[in-house]
Amino acid sequence: MDGPAHAYTYPDVGLLIGGDWIHDRAPCHHVQNPANDEILGPVPGATDADLDRALEIAQKGFEIWRKVPPQERSALLKRVAQLMRERAAEIAPAITLEHGKPLADAEAEVSRSSSFLDWDAEQLLRNCGRIVPTQHPNYQFVVREPIGPVAAFTPWNVPVSAAGRKLAGTIAAGCSVIIKPASQTPASTCLLAQCFLDAGLPEGVLQVVHGNSARVSEKLILSPVIRAVTLTGSVEVGKQLMRLAAEGVKPALMELGGHAPVLIGADVNPAKVAELAVGGKFRMAGQLCVSPSRFLVHEKVYDDFTGEFAARAAKLKVGDGFTEGAEVGPLVNFRRIETMQGMVDDAVMRGAKLLSGGNRVGNKGCFYAPTVLGDVPLDARVMHEEPFGPIAPCAKVADMEEALRIANDIEVGLAGYVFTNDVELADRLSNALECGSVAINQFTSPGADAPFGGHKESGIGTEGGMETLDAYTVSKTISQRRVNI
Repeated sequence: MDGPAHAYTYPDVGLLIGGDWIHDRAPCHHVQNPANDEILGPVPGATDADLDRALEIAQKGFEIWRKVPPQERSALLKRVAQLMRERAAEIAPAITLEHGKPLADAEAEVSRSSSFLDWDAEQLLRNCGRIVPTQHPNYQFVVREPIGPVAAFTPWNVPVSAAGRKLAGTIAAGCSVIIKPASQTPASTCLLAQCFLDAGLPEGVLQVVHGNSARVSEKLILSPVIRAVTLTGSVEVGKQLMRLAAEGVKPALMELGGHAPVLIGADVNPAKVAELAVGGKFRMAGQLCVSPSRFLVHEKVYDDFTGEFAARAAKLKVGDGFTEGAEVGPLVNFRRIETMQGMVDDAVMRGAKLLSGGNRVGNKGCFYAPTVLGDVPLDARVMHEEPFGPIAPCAKVADMEEALRIANDIEVGLAGYVFTNDVELADRLSNALECGSVAINQFTSPGADAPFGGHKESGIGTEGGMETLDAYTVSKTISQRRVNI
């Protein structure tokens, strides 16, 4: 594992309230670089007075922004997207510093985030109402209106992509938004927020706050100002925020955890699938909600696939995200290393074979070796708990019906993957998998132009596609008589 090779300065983190950045609050915590254990900087915590002011300003911002014509909102979002692309050389290193992912992945995240803004800038112009025919000489209209101020909570693994998606949707719809980034990755979200300010977003439409997650979420969600909640995060956190939202009968858009199955049929070239699997599984050290995390392989190709998969995983370059050629960065913190080791030890104790990895790398930073486990029994933790790290458990199946049963036999369903050259089988499996998105013969996830969300405990609602504004708008029916009174 190689050390860092960069000269980037970590940006100042602040609260954004009423168009002003606030840096002089007592730190709620300090951000740590997961690649070298160094402290990057303090994060100012919002006081109760700060949160009250943010809520008050968000209400005023909503009253202003909801009246702005769609064409002007669209033009602003396009300016934000352009600023993001121009500032990628500033935003991407901030992501790598606080998250650890390779710089190329951080740059790709900035590009992906800007695509959400471009899409929503166009989609908001198609947020049309309709005229409903009636039997009487009346007019009946259905219009879509912004729901109101939104509380948004974003994760550490894709701090700009997740934030960009939520800010694009809320602001496109005409809502104001208060966003709380993850404590591990606040700076990149602050840089994104600055793009909105510089693009001309009126003060009060977007606020950024930091602090204790439980305290901030309760304060915001229980406030009568907030009319909708959106989260990308874990199932456990999602359930808690939904309970808070239920107190005020507020809709909640939840993109929660997954445990993506990979169904590999008997008719594939196992070496080719293994090559794709290494890139799909160990990208960003497996810290993606759509990361393939259960490999269910037909017995006819199982040995060839797992052998090639493990050999390729062992050759991946683990290192600081700024290091030339680094393919696998660190985990976000040391607790994740403990979780990885616990899952590996549990699987091996139950009879799994350690085919590659299975250990921490180096004595500095939060690096864990790309790990492939073979013959993993179904009762192993890693088969029913999302690893969210560089562990790939493999299990042998007699046919794809068995693979399908195993894939669906958990309470989450975000993403799924199918590899086969049989078109009929691919169609049948993709329709039967209980998840929000399925990729066939590739590892990919929906972009800006398609809805993304989960089934079962993986979430409620979707982001992106034609449905991108649904969570942030409400329908209103207006009936008007044609006669004078």
